[in-house]
Amino acid sequence: MPSEFALIHALRAIATDPAARALADDAAVLAIGGETLVLTLDTLVEGVHYLPADPPADVAWKLVAVNVSDLSAKGAVPLGCLYSHALGEDEWDRAFLEGLDQACRHFAMPLLGGDTVRMPEGAPRSFSLTALGTGPKDCAVPCRTSARPSDQVWVGGTIGDAGLGLAAARDALDGEPVHLAALLARYRRPMPQPRLGVSLAPLVHAMMDISDGLLVDAARIAAASGVAIRIDAEAVPLSPALRAVAGDAIETRIAAMTAGDDYELLFTAPPGNNARILAVAHALGCSITAIGEVSAGGGLTLLHQGKPLPLPGRLGYQH
Repeated sequence: MPSEFALIHALRAIATDPAARALADDAAVLAIGGETLVLTLDTLVEGVHYLPADPPADVAWKLVAVNVSDLSAKGAVPLGCLYSHALGEDEWDRAFLEGLDQACRHFAMPLLGGDTVRMPEGAPRSFSLTALGTGPKDCAVPCRTSARPSDQVWVGGTIGDAGLGLAAARDALDGEPVHLAALLARYRRPMPQPRLGVSLAPLVHAMMDISDGLLVDAARIAAASGVAIRIDAEAVPLSPALRAVAGDAIETRIAAMTAGDDYELLFTAPPGNNARILAVAHALGCSITAIGEVSAGGGLTLLHQGKPLPLPGRLGYQH
């Protein structure tokens, strides 16, 4: 069975239209007249992306949110979505649709259509959603390939909560109920920030969302842009709930940076834009943190107390 990267490499020979961006980005970008249409698709599979016991409304929310996260990374405003539904038990499906409605309303992304299919009995459920958005009008759609030496590396929100939330969902994590609930919410109901992505688009060089883990996604920007990226482990923002449950040792930080499912923005920008970037985040009530730098060269370096730290064997989630 080919790996995700081997399959994508093979598909590049087919996806030759410029809108596909060589399959090296979070979304396709299609120019139509004077408008830019941004398109993305994500799939959730039972037992892979969510647990069989996860509430169906939360599964639907996550399906919408992960697609909105991709639009956010392109500075796109949600326009609408199409989705495919694997039919199952009536009660489960009703709860799923309630969550779908909640998420579409929250992110102002109306459902425009889709498809239904009945799976063989006992087969894991699978749901796919295609999101459409309108790209920025006054700047290029951000991509992964434009990080430049001397850029600062920034991240939105906090990192690692969803990884511990998954452990909580499996009843494999001890802690105060209030902290476990906060972590579980980050796993089941991610909250991408599309308004932040739209506002940052004119100020950044490269931007993507963190889905597979901070370290692996930073490495992807470095590889796509042909630059080196240095991440300061101590600068990576951790939530109070995560620190209360798991502490703040370097092992905890590495676990947070490789867990994935964060759906926060990771971007690089010239230092001259720092004040404007911070002002944008403050105006929207969003937290952002500078966590590293871009330099000439290649690869990813992780610093701990100012010194290079060996990278973990697994930088993030592997498909």
